[in-house]
Amino acid sequence: MTAAADRAATVPPPRPTLDTVENAAANPDEPQPYGELGLKADEYQRIRDILGRRPTAAELAMYSVMWSEHCSYKSSKNHLRKFGDRVTPEMTEHLLVGIGENAGVVDIGDGWAVTFKVESHNHPSYVEPYQGAATGVGGIVRDIISMGARPVAVMDQLRFGAVDHPDTARVVHGVVSGVGGYGNSLGLPNIGGELVFDSSYQGNPLVNALCLGVLRHEDIHLANASGTGNKVILFGARTGGDGIGGASILASETFEDGVPAKRPSVQVGDPFMEKVLIECCLELYAAKVVEGIQDLGAAGISCATSELASNGDGGMHVDLDDVLLRDPSLNAGEILMSESQERMMAVVTPEKLDAFLAITDKWDVETSVIGEVNGSGRLTIDHHGQRIVDVDPRTVAHEGPVYDRPYARPVWQDELQKASVVGLGLTRPESADDLRATALRLLASPNLASPAWVTDQYDRYVQGNTALSQPDDGGVVRVDESTGLGVALATDANGRYGKLDPRAGAQLALAEAYRNVATTGATPLAVTDCLNFGSPEHPDSMWQLVEAIEGLADACQELGVPVTGGNVSLYNGSGEPGQIDSSIHPTPVVGVLGVIEDVRTALPSGWRAAGLSVLLLGATADELDGSAWADVEHRHLGGLPPRVDLAAERALAGVLVEARRSGAATAAHDLSEGGLVQALLEASLRYGVGVTATVDAVTARDAVTPFSALFSESTARALVAVAPEREAELVAAAEAAGVPVARLGETGGDAVTVSFGDESFAIALDEAREAHEGTLPRIFG
Repeated sequence: MTAAADRAATVPPPRPTLDTVENAAANPDEPQPYGELGLKADEYQRIRDILGRRPTAAELAMYSVMWSEHCSYKSSKNHLRKFGDRVTPEMTEHLLVGIGENAGVVDIGDGWAVTFKVESHNHPSYVEPYQGAATGVGGIVRDIISMGARPVAVMDQLRFGAVDHPDTARVVHGVVSGVGGYGNSLGLPNIGGELVFDSSYQGNPLVNALCLGVLRHEDIHLANASGTGNKVILFGARTGGDGIGGASILASETFEDGVPAKRPSVQVGDPFMEKVLIECCLELYAAKVVEGIQDLGAAGISCATSELASNGDGGMHVDLDDVLLRDPSLNAGEILMSESQERMMAVVTPEKLDAFLAITDKWDVETSVIGEVNGSGRLTIDHHGQRIVDVDPRTVAHEGPVYDRPYARPVWQDELQKASVVGLGLTRPESADDLRATALRLLASPNLASPAWVTDQYDRYVQGNTALSQPDDGGVVRVDESTGLGVALATDANGRYGKLDPRAGAQLALAEAYRNVATTGATPLAVTDCLNFGSPEHPDSMWQLVEAIEGLADACQELGVPVTGGNVSLYNGSGEPGQIDSSIHPTPVVGVLGVIEDVRTALPSGWRAAGLSVLLLGATADELDGSAWADVEHRHLGGLPPRVDLAAERALAGVLVEARRSGAATAAHDLSEGGLVQALLEASLRYGVGVTATVDAVTARDAVTPFSALFSESTARALVAVAPEREAELVAAAEAAGVPVARLGETGGDAVTVSFGDESFAIALDEAREAHEGTLPRIFG
């Protein structure tokens, strides 16, 4: 190439005439592609009414992303208010920052606080699994950074299609590699989560990522732009063309074949840039040079500028010419909509600007001053010297449309609930041999098999503060090295329960996460949730969402744990509206955080030694609808999920926490999917120590068969291992709390042996381990 040709090749193409505010006012009838940006006709008209003119192209881009379902919660906002309406003084005792900020903040004592949140990156992870999952981790980590905290751990809730579907492996391998590749590169331990396969998630996998951060009380930062004259700074990675339209289209619509606009480019992550950004932000906080801060995730600069300005007490002016670009051909709307990763926006006083820039320069983080806070009450944006945005920021960020979507109980719901395993007379195993074979099949089934082939790809112990992690019931992380103060986290959901009864399903997800935190010996304090549902424009799916929110709000109130924040992911469906299989199973993922005074006393989910007494806390009923047994053995889903008993859950948690504090308990494992026999097998496999147990006391007391005693999924139950000399102490504590208790047997040997009446069966741990750990690697390689 000649020098002249080289120069010609670098000259940008002629710039089209900008659509300025003045031009928009002078040309009111110019057609605009609002539908392609995800806006409905009435929403577009509302924007025109707000502005008193048609929007400019840049304004249309901003409104489209900020008024999207993903950013505005327009279909769920009215119902999500119930989380706040039902908060009691007890629930706010430890709450420093609640719903409305980037993440909730919880006081855990001694001046320490933690911030945590779970969010979805579902649709991008189907389109491009690796980057979709990786940037999901990156986005939730930046939410935590923006609160002033150091990220210290992540968890992931992964749900994929059927294991035998030809497309499942593509999504699984990409997502798992993305989660591990990004989290490992950041040096964040992955301490738990779930791995679920079900055909309902075939075209709509769920990738929900949670991050936990640690900070001192005085280090909390909030997202607002106040103080006339303060500078608006964009720092981190440059802005590119990746992720444009992600929030308004990819995350807020249902996929349709043959519609390219539904599949914009997925964001591209750079974990090494994010690691530098973490350290840079923490030094900026320590130097006290930041007045307000916001991460750039969904909706990019549109979100950061409008939310900062809306949360402040004035206005803001921004010049897009000062935004550092990877792609100089981007137009103004694309710059505003881009969801390029690893970017943050800060508000800094003029006096501290040089100190701010010195720190970002030290970390080689590219930085540009793109605007200034003013007293106009408006958000104005210029490009190439011309005004392209002039809006009230609240109308963009906080006053978008809010819908009372119609919702109704699905016509198929009653028939689904009538199809109980009892009424259908599904064959149940009775003999010892049949019970043994059934237990092994469940242990090897995809949703009960060990996820170690996935979790072993994640670093669980980096940073040196992980006390418990997979396969324990909850992850436990040390916060204070001097005292051992720490927190426990668990995330849970059961879409099958949600399908049978969305209200109960949400409450059961909360109950299980609450119980899993308690089995570590931690006191549950707070909740985050990610509500994954179908299209809000379908009355069936909208009813499921409303029921789940109502149920979760009521249950949080009864358990005394507030929802501190989270995410709603809708449009997870592609089937014909009104059909039983038109969307994913309703899947409200619930994360619970608890505090533990000394992580060295945390209870693992398996016993380490022989000769320990094994007790079952809680009562068992014949509850098998929606169970793992019904799924694995009969491919059946129908009836009603297990009964929710939140008072029993709270009482059980109290006993477990006190058993850990007193030193009476040495291990604890909750009972959930797969029932008692699954818990016995998992607790024995944890450290390779078997158990000999009888269920006679349970069958006699609770009037259930041996089969139900072993496979029922009744809630508010847990196994506890205790030294024989302290067994009476723990039994007395349980009885005093009104928690039923039954002695099952004692630990030891190299098998799980279960007896009932004159019969018994044994499963050698080597055989159990092969069944448990070998299934998924054989399927996915």
